[in-house]
Amino acid sequence: MFVSRKMPGSPKCDRPSRNSRGTAAPIPMAGASVAAGLILLLAGLAIWTPATSAQPIPADAQATATVPAALFASWFESGTPTLDGVVKPADSVAFSNDPGLQNVDFYQWSEQMFLWLTSPAPITYGGGGGRIFSSPAFFDVSPPDQNGIRTFIPHELGLIRPFHLRAAKFGAHALPVILDRAGKMFEVERPKLGPTGKQLILNGEGKLVEFGRITLEKDGKERKPIFLDEEGKRIVNARPFIRPELRKSAVVARFATGNSQIFLNVFGNVIDTEEGQADNGVLLTQSGALIYYATMVNDVFAYFLTGTKGGGITPMPTQFPTTQAELNKVVTFAAAHGKTFPDPNALAIEIKTSWVETAGLANASSYITMVGTVPTYDKTDPKHWIPNGQKTVQLALVGMHVVGSANGHPEMIWATFEHFGNTPNATYTYNSTGGPNPKTVTQDTSGTWLFCPNGATSNFNTPLQSANGADIVSNSNNPIGPSNTIRFKPWGGAAGQDPNPLVADIAASNTQIISMNNSVRGQLVGADIRKNYFFMGATWTIGGAPPSGSFPNGNGVGTSQLANTTMETFQTISSSFSASNNCFGCHVGNTTSVSHVFPGLKKLF
Repeated sequence: MFVSRKMPGSPKCDRPSRNSRGTAAPIPMAGASVAAGLILLLAGLAIWTPATSAQPIPADAQATATVPAALFASWFESGTPTLDGVVKPADSVAFSNDPGLQNVDFYQWSEQMFLWLTSPAPITYGGGGGRIFSSPAFFDVSPPDQNGIRTFIPHELGLIRPFHLRAAKFGAHALPVILDRAGKMFEVERPKLGPTGKQLILNGEGKLVEFGRITLEKDGKERKPIFLDEEGKRIVNARPFIRPELRKSAVVARFATGNSQIFLNVFGNVIDTEEGQADNGVLLTQSGALIYYATMVNDVFAYFLTGTKGGGITPMPTQFPTTQAELNKVVTFAAAHGKTFPDPNALAIEIKTSWVETAGLANASSYITMVGTVPTYDKTDPKHWIPNGQKTVQLALVGMHVVGSANGHPEMIWATFEHFGNTPNATYTYNSTGGPNPKTVTQDTSGTWLFCPNGATSNFNTPLQSANGADIVSNSNNPIGPSNTIRFKPWGGAAGQDPNPLVADIAASNTQIISMNNSVRGQLVGADIRKNYFFMGATWTIGGAPPSGSFPNGNGVGTSQLANTTMETFQTISSSFSASNNCFGCHVGNTTSVSHVFPGLKKLF
């Protein structure tokens, strides 16, 4: 059930209370305490402004979600904030999971995890060098092979690792997804091929047959698909093949029609998608540079999976570890194989990252970077790029999903971060210390952005090209090139729909995320490179239950309209798109299958 919106009272003293970790417990500030809390927080600190943003985070947001100075200092290994200092992970075993904290503990968990992952790796993480997420305490996860199998790729110092183009976005049944014009999400069934390699359909008798081609004819306002055999004869009452177990779900089949593609539901009706909509769109910067992606998991995740699939952890777990007892089984199993975790209480962590070459970036020094191998392409045909080799380049981090299990939350907490230079925001509201409230920040695309042209006004978030196997193919008759990208739902709140039950409205929810950014980035020291990345929000379910949709129609809460413009670029087609299209629209359940890499990932040994 939903909890009350009643705000907690002001703290009785200015000394932070202590939680089970021995660190300062979070103190949310509300009502009359806002101004005083903001003064205490910023005392002695330089006013923080992002170095690379043409649309800065409002500095006057009410301080409704902060990290008190004593708590922030306790995050650092040294016990005090230092320039690019090493941050400890959040203690996920002792996560408070307290509704009375009005979401603040979830947002603090997210921020601490990001600062930990992007900290310089100390010697305890396998030799030091690089960032913690790229240290030997983490593993890369390969893209799925033709059989859907993934493998762990150990991180080794000095190893130059491969990065890949965007993989298809997967839904609840591990199938790629698309959106119709109303923003409803559909999964795309894998094509069933006949003996000559052509796609199969069901004919009027319900038998599987190959077809030669498909055409569309107008039937009033509707488009009607016509399937033809090899001789050009119509196949009467033809319809797509969709597996029986999926026919009651939102699943469609994809068919090529000349230079474009269409999607048909189980009845053979055309699903009206946005122009160029594809399940594996390729993102380019405004200068034409490709965006590459990587998925990584920590050592706890890797040994938990290996022990679960290999029988070394009994009884066989069905959920990610969230308690000390569950963690102890993973630690014991790892120790039996000579492995000690540097930070076991982080629990199971999965991160997804997006990257661009630093060559050509005007402000490359503002990014976290690493060296990787990426594919090269023959671009002779501007509408069809063909891979012709690879190159080793320096890459800049542009986005990161931080996902992890925590006490009471086997469905995991899903948080996301972006670089300030990525894209402009659509119009949003928040609550200011000066009022009148809510205060509106109007959409402004002017300026220099990585993924949006100066002054763009339309055609946002349309995939102009897609990955077709290893090739990149235009979705139209236009050359492959950059899209107009915008952040339609800044701070994870949808237009006209409250994202969670613990705040009064969308403006109040936005204010929490904005003030959390101001709090954390205002306390980072000097030119700490992590200041150049901002927190967009986090989502989870009430009580860790299986997701049932986004609040108010379901139990997905927090900033439950969350999307990262570098990773969900083509799933956010308008400011009012369907509430089902957040993280839990694809990651369904609170078992290990909530991670799409877990089911097909081979154990370590």
